[in-house]
Amino acid sequence: MTTASLPPCTGRLAGRVALITGGARGQGAAHGDRLSAEGATVYLADVLDDEGEQTAAALRDRGSDVTYLHLDVTDPDGWAATESAIAERHGRLDVLVNNAGIVHVTPIAEETLEAWSRLLTVNLTGAFLGLQTMLPLLTESAAAAVINTSSIFGPSGAIGYAAYAASKAGLLGLTRTAALELAPAGIRVNALVPGGVATPLNANEPGTGVVPETPLGRRADPVELASAVAFLASDDARFMTGTELVVDGGFRAR
Repeated sequence: MTTASLPPCTGRLAGRVALITGGARGQGAAHGDRLSAEGATVYLADVLDDEGEQTAAALRDRGSDVTYLHLDVTDPDGWAATESAIAERHGRLDVLVNNAGIVHVTPIAEETLEAWSRLLTVNLTGAFLGLQTMLPLLTESAAAAVINTSSIFGPSGAIGYAAYAASKAGLLGLTRTAALELAPAGIRVNALVPGGVATPLNANEPGTGVVPETPLGRRADPVELASAVAFLASDDARFMTGTELVVDGGFRAR
């Protein structure tokens, strides 16, 4: 599937400010593409500086307001610097997409504490730090939305993915709790739950991954997930919070 075959952008995020972690490539880059096409000012944050700058430059070339920022999501000081940069220019944040993540495939019996801790720190603690650090700016928004990228392996589990599945299940718990705590401030918090996705992150996944178990018989194109993120970020989803938007080609319906 190509971007041209998707529904047209409507400008429904015009005037809004969005921050996307893991924005240099893959899902994050697709989210930046879609949100900026919908009119948002977008900040792409990542540790892949060369790719991030190239992605941001390509979007600016088409006329979008996109800035790349270096950010290690496990670093509280990095988050504080990101918050300061956005606060200085805008004074608020309307959309936070906690998309940064890593994965490895290791049976529980062979998992190391170092690898386990590293994955949970990036995938789960990184999202917590982002939500906590950006909360003052989200509170200043009239229509704040947070989207946490989970996975079908969060609710379902998968052999060899103990650390990854635990991190993604944890994100679902964080999403629900944050939705309850932040609803009085008008901040919506939802989770995107993708199935198999064609991105560099899973390029080394064994075999064909979940494709054989996916009724639609393929991985998602990142632009298909970006459409879901644009929906969750917009007023079209204004009565949705604390829930999961599953985009998995039918995987969980089996």
